[in-house]
Amino acid sequence: MKKNILAFAILIILFTGCSQAEQQNNINKNNMKITSSFGENQQIPSKYTCDGSDINPPLSISDVPENAISLALILEDPDAPAGTWVHWVVWNIDPKTAEINENSVPNGSIQGVTSFGDNKYGGPCPPSGTHRYLFKLYALDERLALASSADKSKLEASMKGHTISETKLTGLYKH
Repeated sequence: MKKNILAFAILIILFTGCSQAEQQNNINKNNMKITSSFGENQQIPSKYTCDGSDINPPLSISDVPENAISLALILEDPDAPAGTWVHWVVWNIDPKTAEINENSVPNGSIQGVTSFGDNKYGGPCPPSGTHRYLFKLYALDERLALASSADKSKLEASMKGHTISETKLTGLYKH
């Protein structure tokens, strides 16, 4: 009897593990990309920072899954001294969007609250050293019913279970 219970428990663990692995593979199956005028792990031009015009850089989006209903974008600095600093949150971006031009927000999308306390792009502005800035793009299977008062944590909670694909672009900046 104990052997049967143990075997059953092992099977449940194996199936659960496979299910989680399959879900992870499904999220990363396609080749969705986000790129900009700077390359992966390259310096973000000062124009797009607090040392310049403090406007968002141009972003190119490609290979969005055909079944995506919307996109979400989070720009964050994981190297900030007080913990991750959120520079931009945007959701309900049309999945057919191929470009986000500099100093613009895609039509129909919603900007949420950043760590600066406002609803707009806030450029890189590290207090010291070189920081990484992650432009994280998510393809979702629905439009999100979030008000513009939502922040990154509310956005991530709403995306849970609705992410089809994700990708990121890492830029660097130092004063």
